[in-house]
Amino acid sequence: MPLRFQHKPSLIAYLTCGDPDMETTHAIVLAAIDAGADVVELGVPFSDPIADGPVIQRASERALRRGTTLKDVLALARAVRADRPAAGLIVFSYLNPILRMGLARFCAAASAAGVDGALITDLTVDEAAEYIACMRERNLATVFLAAPTSPDARLAKIAAAARGFVYAVSRTGVTGTRADVSSDAQELVARIRKFSRLPVAVGFGISTPEQFVDVGKWADAVVVGSAIVERIEQNLGREAAAVAQFIGSLRRHATSTVNSR
Repeated sequence: MPLRFQHKPSLIAYLTCGDPDMETTHAIVLAAIDAGADVVELGVPFSDPIADGPVIQRASERALRRGTTLKDVLALARAVRADRPAAGLIVFSYLNPILRMGLARFCAAASAAGVDGALITDLTVDEAAEYIACMRERNLATVFLAAPTSPDARLAKIAAAARGFVYAVSRTGVTGTRADVSSDAQELVARIRKFSRLPVAVGFGISTPEQFVDVGKWADAVVVGSAIVERIEQNLGREAAAVAQFIGSLRRHATSTVNSR
């Protein structure tokens, strides 16, 4: 099914599957959706998450110690799809777990699980021809990252290959909460829109209701990851409630800001 961005701004929530365990992850995903997440990125834990900061690195380590695999993440996606048929679901992974499964097998399994698409962090658009063809055969979205340092020619390539949405990285470096969002991100969104009519989501470093609203003024969607994973880490035993409370605070702030204008 096509991804739906029902809110302005829409919220894309990232979490690391298997942290603290798969049963709890299932509950967290449902809580995030019910609290207002338009799309959930189901993070596949990986031993060398080079694009991620310490919060998500620790979550990946905990999930891997529990033996969480890509197969487990796809099984979770199938369960979530049954529970919340209209939710947006994206597999967020590094390339290695997908290559180990095999591209064709992954695409078939992802389609069968009911996910909408995938974002492979370390797969560049220049090396993605086989992956894109496989995903197209299954009508799965291919989400790619665009960085502030990307020249226009590269943004045009990313736009041509992307389906679902384009993920604009707010700054160079790794994931993690930041006190402010780089002004480069707004310029990047404007540049992407020269080449694509897809929704543009901005991520990396967005962690507060104020940042969520500010970025939402010029982006279609906002990705929140480390701030959610951090709440899971800090609220053992009440992870789903903590995530729902946080997402609810983002939504309430966005609503109150609109109503106060």
